Amino acid sequence: MSSSSTPGLSRFNTADDSAALAALHEVCASGTWGSKILAQRPYATIDDLFAASDAAMAELTAGDLAEAMAGHPPIGRPKPGDPTSSREQSGMAGASDELKAEMLELNLAYQEKFGHVFLICASGRTGEQMRDAVRNRIDNTPEQEREIVRVELGKINRIRLTRIAEGTEGEAA
Repeated sequence: MSSSSTPGLSRFNTADDSAALAALHEVCASGTWGSKILAQRPYATIDDLFAASDAAMAELTAGDLAEAMAGHPPIGRPKPGDPTSSREQSGMAGASDELKAEMLELNLAYQEKFGHVFLICASGRTGEQMRDAVRNRIDNTPEQEREIVRVELGKINRIRLTRIAEGTEGEAA
């Protein structure tokens, strides 16, 4: 799939700007990131789309990253009615009540220290792995954490862009 165009990528390339921007906003809540991706359409391959996403992510300011993070619910509390956050956080679905309570506590401590939700590419991770990650990262400096968040957002964006390119996410994409 990565070396050629797909029907989903073709739909994304030809969607009107407002529909494409709405689809991009579902991938990443940063308006700057979405505008940069939109401006470079059409994409010949998903790899071209990934490269544009990675480049745009690398250029985001602290404010842009904050805007992107604001679109993500805390781990263990996916947005009600949002199949994307529920799917991505499925590792917490079967977690014990104790683990869920511990994640809530850790999320709150993290948010108090850094001023934003704990962000991790949760796809494929267990609740225990996410708990261990927040435990390890809570002692980081804000600067270290901002760069880790940038990397994690990039991973999340790639997963979500793949769904657009495969045509499995929304009608506009």
